[in-house]
Parts: sequence; C-alpha cells; structure tokens
Amino acid sequence: MESGPAIFAGAAFTLFGGALLLWTAVRALHREPVAYGVPPRAAVALTSLAGAVSLLLGVWCFGRL
Repeated sequence: MESGPAIFAGAAFTLFGGALLLWTAVRALHREPVAYGVPPRAAVALTSLAGAVSLLLGVWCFGRL
C-alpha cells in the first residue's frame, strides 16, 4: 500500500529536479538571467542546489520501495 505514494513522490521530485537543473544549465549557457533581480552566480547556485536536493529526494523515495 505504501508503494503508490512513494512512486508518485519519487517521480514528482525526480522530474522537477531534473527539469530545474536542465533549465538552469540552458539559461546559464545562453547567458540569460536565471532569476531577475538576483546576481547571476547566486541565482545559478541556489537553483542548482534546489534542483539537486529535489533530485536526491526523488532517488531517496524510489529507494524506499
């Protein structure tokens, strides 16, 4: 019974984290702002950290199966 929510949460976290990391990388490579009003280095660092944490949470959820 517990595997359904774990699969959903793992998929949601993994997809969000991967998409956020991909989006951040594309924006940074094209030298476009990642977040308006924030210094570029700080924006890339914070969004990369959030994407990595989300990706790790997704992997952790899948590991709980």
